[in-house]
Amino acid sequence: MVRKIIIPLLSVLGLTAAIYTVRASNKTVTPQPPIAPPAVAPFERYVAGAGLVEASTENIAVGTLVPGVVTELYVRIGDRVKKGDALFKIDARDLDAELLVARASLESAVKQLERLRQAPRAEDVPPVEARMRAAEALRSNRQREFDRLSSLGTTVSRDEMDRALWTLRQAEAEAEAARAELDRVKAGTWQPDLDVAIAVVAGAQAQLDAVQVELDRRTVRSKIDGVVMQVKIREGEYASTGPLQQPLMLLGETETLHVRVDIDENDAWRVKDGAAARAFVRGNSELDAALTFVRIEPYIIPKRSLTGESSERVDTRVLQVIYAFRAADFEKAHGAKVYAGQQMDVFVESR
Repeated sequence: MVRKIIIPLLSVLGLTAAIYTVRASNKTVTPQPPIAPPAVAPFERYVAGAGLVEASTENIAVGTLVPGVVTELYVRIGDRVKKGDALFKIDARDLDAELLVARASLESAVKQLERLRQAPRAEDVPPVEARMRAAEALRSNRQREFDRLSSLGTTVSRDEMDRALWTLRQAEAEAEAARAELDRVKAGTWQPDLDVAIAVVAGAQAQLDAVQVELDRRTVRSKIDGVVMQVKIREGEYASTGPLQQPLMLLGETETLHVRVDIDENDAWRVKDGAAARAFVRGNSELDAALTFVRIEPYIIPKRSLTGESSERVDTRVLQVIYAFRAADFEKAHGAKVYAGQQMDVFVESR
């Protein structure tokens, strides 16, 4: 019974299923329409390439000369800054203390120099003049005593005359010393002493300037007029020096945007200086912009900017051509913005 009915029935069912499967797999698959229509080249002869939008100054990765903890953050993403504006500050309490010491040293040196320059003080001269008058009076007294003994002739002993003469010579020397001291005081400070004091002031000023320069290095400032495009550092975080995988900040001038177009090295010979080009926004080919030629970077490099397409060659080398367009004109024409870092499809007119 099983051999006569069930086995033939199973065979028929299997054959039917196989026929159905073969017929179903042979159906024509209807291709799905693209999410967005591709851009159409506006030139008869052209070279296509992927373009990466960047700031006209190129994207400037901001770093710090001195590592340390960020204590103040002066800007936010999207802020417009001018050249010299402060971006963030590294902890500088140690230098603040050194600055106070340097200022005190400079102030002390300056006051010492002023004291030397203002010498003699009005109150310094009278005591010296009084000592000189006293010395002159003593000399006159000794001179009269010597003259008196000399007039007595032989009635005065030789020893007494010698003592009178020595006393007179001593009084004359003291009077001369008092007069020289008065001249010295009235003449003011000796020039070499002034030169030494001036050198001390200059050294203190140099030390203060050195601390101020080091202090200024703790404040990172913008080197361009531009826009803050990225901020990857926060107050309280440690900022390292040197090349970083992720920059602390990213600056650039975005009023005029550049498009860096990668041209396959096999097509590089077809591109000429000043060639016209047009860029289309990825995802909406109706958003396009006529580009202005800037330059060709005359060095073939390995391709780095990838589009993510499965058919894209990643082992090729490319020639980079730089074009520009004004962001405000694009927004006015289309009511949409293009951002730095965005990719565009670019067609370059070729020979």
